[in-house]
Amino acid sequence: MGKDQWIMGIETSCDETSVAIVKNGREIASNVVASQIESHKRFGGVVPEIASRHHVEQITIVLEEALNQANISFADLDAITVTEGPGLVGALLIGVNAAKAVAFAHGIPLIGVHHIAGHIYANRLVAEMEFPLLSLVVSGGHTELVFMKEHGHFEVIGETRDDAAGEAYDKVARTLSLPYPGGPHIDRLAQEGEPIIPLPRAWLEEGSYDFSFSGLKSAVINTVHNAEQRGEKISPEDLAASFQQSVIDVLVTKTVNAVQEYKVKQVLLAGGVAANKGLRAALQEVFENSTDIQLIIPPLSLCTDNAAMIAAAGSILFEKGIRSTMALNANPGLDISIHN
Repeated sequence: MGKDQWIMGIETSCDETSVAIVKNGREIASNVVASQIESHKRFGGVVPEIASRHHVEQITIVLEEALNQANISFADLDAITVTEGPGLVGALLIGVNAAKAVAFAHGIPLIGVHHIAGHIYANRLVAEMEFPLLSLVVSGGHTELVFMKEHGHFEVIGETRDDAAGEAYDKVARTLSLPYPGGPHIDRLAQEGEPIIPLPRAWLEEGSYDFSFSGLKSAVINTVHNAEQRGEKISPEDLAASFQQSVIDVLVTKTVNAVQEYKVKQVLLAGGVAANKGLRAALQEVFENSTDIQLIIPPLSLCTDNAAMIAAAGSILFEKGIRSTMALNANPGLDISIHN
């Protein structure tokens, strides 16, 4: 047995400042997350400038706490991994520059990581990945089906053409006057209602694994406005349940179709919306009796943005010998299919 591998992860792509230490690619030694939800709640969404300022204030504190919890020092680290993109450019820059400063000061290898690759690799902190596999990535900014035939290989076979699922959740929540972030509130309401309000499902052209939630979001808004004009009252619980059912039907059906076409061994759920109880239950119901396909769903703490997932993805890049230079920069439009 060789020396243990210690990887630091840094994640600042949006409104969480997080630093983690992961041992041997799969074991979380620490995963410190400083959330900014309270600061952004009154604005109904993330304000990039405020997010960046909070990252500046928190990054050093969070970094030191991650090392303390893991009970190691900089000298023990094999690499510093950091979210390079996608994300808010100002927020990304704080993490990238912090990572570069630590790497330069202590002579530690630096590795830029794709944010969505991180979400996918959060699953490796739960169970070892078996290829080929399919990952359903559902978050505030992304809805994608990603096929992987090996570590570091990401083939996007389906993506959103307009609103991401999480974005649609937040906009529908706003229509129902629910606080930010709206997703958990819609999910909670949906458990109390019945999906009895007819809403559209965008299947797109036959054989497509792409998603579209803009029409669904507009249908919900129109349903609310039309009811208001007629003086009718719509049950928020039933509307939430109907909206959620429409989203889940499309996500699960397209995932199942892709699983059959690509003949995968595993299905991974990833991203912030992976915390959604309705989606988790629907996927579990579909795959619970499958003997040849393993469904992996990360715990809630690994669904939202965190640095352990970045370190987990970065450990694979480290083992492949991939390194970044001090010219590493924030890349808000980074493409996962060319990132390995």
